[in-house]
Amino acid sequence: MAMKRNGKSPVSSDPDEQVMFFKDVSLGPHETQLRFRLIHFWEARNPVKKTLIGLEMLLIDEQGTVIQGFIPPGRIKKYLPDMKRGSVYKLINFYGSKNKPVYRVTDHVATVSFAWNSEMSVLHEIPISFDEDRFRFHSYEDFEANCDLKGDLYDVVGHMKLVDGQTLIERPSLDLAKIATTRHIVVHVQSHEGPVMKLYLWDQAATDFCEKFNSCENTPTVLLVTTVNTKRLGAGTLALTSMSPTRVFMDSDVQPTRDYFTWLGSNPEIANQVSADVITKRETLSIAEIFSYMTQESAKAAFFECTATIDDVVHGYPWYYIGCSGCHSKATNGPSSLICTNPKCEKVNTDGVAQYRAKISVYDNSEQAFFVLLGDAGRELTGRHASELVSSYFEANKSEGADHEVPVPEALISTIGQTHKFCVKVTDHNFSGNTRAITVTKILSLDPTPPTEASVRNDIAAMSEEAAQTGNDVCGPLKGRGVSGDEESKRMCSSADPETAKRPRCEN
Repeated sequence: MAMKRNGKSPVSSDPDEQVMFFKDVSLGPHETQLRFRLIHFWEARNPVKKTLIGLEMLLIDEQGTVIQGFIPPGRIKKYLPDMKRGSVYKLINFYGSKNKPVYRVTDHVATVSFAWNSEMSVLHEIPISFDEDRFRFHSYEDFEANCDLKGDLYDVVGHMKLVDGQTLIERPSLDLAKIATTRHIVVHVQSHEGPVMKLYLWDQAATDFCEKFNSCENTPTVLLVTTVNTKRLGAGTLALTSMSPTRVFMDSDVQPTRDYFTWLGSNPEIANQVSADVITKRETLSIAEIFSYMTQESAKAAFFECTATIDDVVHGYPWYYIGCSGCHSKATNGPSSLICTNPKCEKVNTDGVAQYRAKISVYDNSEQAFFVLLGDAGRELTGRHASELVSSYFEANKSEGADHEVPVPEALISTIGQTHKFCVKVTDHNFSGNTRAITVTKILSLDPTPPTEASVRNDIAAMSEEAAQTGNDVCGPLKGRGVSGDEESKRMCSSADPETAKRPRCEN
């Protein structure tokens, strides 16, 4: 009787080779054989240095047990040429290492790590049947319970309500150039009769989604996304974000999407159960209520609406900054040109474009506060781009040098006394006590007329952009993405005022 190295019971009836099942894999070295289907593999990189840590894999054996695999970076070239998703392999000699405690993609306590003497080969003649895949679905309540814990990554299946801010009434038009620039797409998805959830697909997952969506003959409605991380965004809204191992399936791609599609067809009322205005509604608070929220121990980054009146524009405070012409992150002076501070931006040597960062004093019936206008919010208030105002000043004052600080323009001063509905975001800086100034992301009309479908779409798109920009103040580079199991990073920076604004090297 063939026995395993650790002395457990036999694991295979094969008279020639000793085969171990995944359920019997323990920690430590093993000289036996594994047989499995390679479901998926992806690169694991250091979240800061972006150096390659290794190749991670998702494997399933003939009993349907799923386990995670790992190949160290020095051994990847040996195995990668023969690796193909969906193929079946046998592996001789491996090391059972402890499964990582965060961002786990399987329930197994061990990871199959390739050792110095590991030998992997393709099984062309497969004597037994292997499942194609295995998913781990959880309920909305489970997602809530695991929110922000950086624990296991679960799978979600549901029907799409909105894609990139567009309903499915008419086939959404996806702007691939925009998605390539922002590196993400937002999908509102509802699982069965549960609440609608925001799903952020980043980088490769966003690309895969767009390619699948556009290639479907009919508008797809069912979406399955694997290994998502749960987070709280906005005013406590539960959101799901993709990670490096994330895969995307639609309608008839796999059995769970086909089953869900059938269920949805039998329950047509479910598809119209949630209206778009419920999905996009922000909580309206007074200034005093926002300040009170900031003092709560459980407070997190959130978005609110606040109606307030402008009573002053703060002078002696730079009302604009010089941003990268590509991603709008802050640009700094380099040896011969401006350098974008965003490490992921392709424009390392960039042209400078003036962007709003004006500080205004506002009040309502409850309290007074300072708001900071960023980017498009300043244009929405004044009706003019910051770069236009800066260029106009230097054209009228040609004797001024490039280092001259441009005074607050009349376009901003003339807004004193106006009342507006501000969309604001509260960030970690407000909780840490570094600043009480609140960032304005958008300015809405005070018109009380009901929202149209077009205005709802625009509001959804605005919230999607806000969610992607959370904590990404102009004084720091864009770092995060909805990100991989070992790549999640926050997009926060120092709240210190930027250096005195200077004349940009290129306008318009």
